[in-house]
Amino acid sequence: MGIYVCSVDADDWSDEDILWPTAQALDAELSKRGYASCNPPAAVEFVPRSGMSFEEKMYRPIQTFEDLCRAHPDGQDSYDALLGWDLLVPVDFEGSLTLPVPAPYSENTTALSAHRALRAAQRLAVQLALPPHVPRRCDNLDLGNWFDGPATAEAAVSHPGPWAEDLDAAYYTALYLRAAEHSLRRQCPISYV
Repeated sequence: MGIYVCSVDADDWSDEDILWPTAQALDAELSKRGYASCNPPAAVEFVPRSGMSFEEKMYRPIQTFEDLCRAHPDGQDSYDALLGWDLLVPVDFEGSLTLPVPAPYSENTTALSAHRALRAAQRLAVQLALPPHVPRRCDNLDLGNWFDGPATAEAAVSHPGPWAEDLDAAYYTALYLRAAEHSLRRQCPISYV
């Protein structure tokens, strides 16, 4: 089992037993702030490496990533932008939205802008010098498979850098970077399941 970071499609967004209450609460909060509704893309048939869905498992120790976020010059902002949400949405707004709807691992759902998460993840990716080899389309645990496979050792030889010294922090940096990119590219929410 474990915790997964996954893209949300229209089927889950409109399902009363899954995310429909969250969708309604989010749209109400966005409307109060003058933003349009957040409508995820329609469900699509899964095609590996198509970039149409996102799924990664949070299976590595996360402490060094948390430390990396906090050690950044804007420490708490980076931490909040990457770890302070239950729902990442492709709407550009400041701060976070607290929705009175339970999330899988929280009493309330905290929604955050994917734009904000992307900026924070990009700063960490530059700091760690993530190599260009890191998969860009992560639809079926591609990041985890890459970080656990021989390609990582090969990339460490051709593109050495701080990323190779802490693969846990590098993994989570890549995970949140790709999640935010996916949310903005596909115009869909990202959630924990």
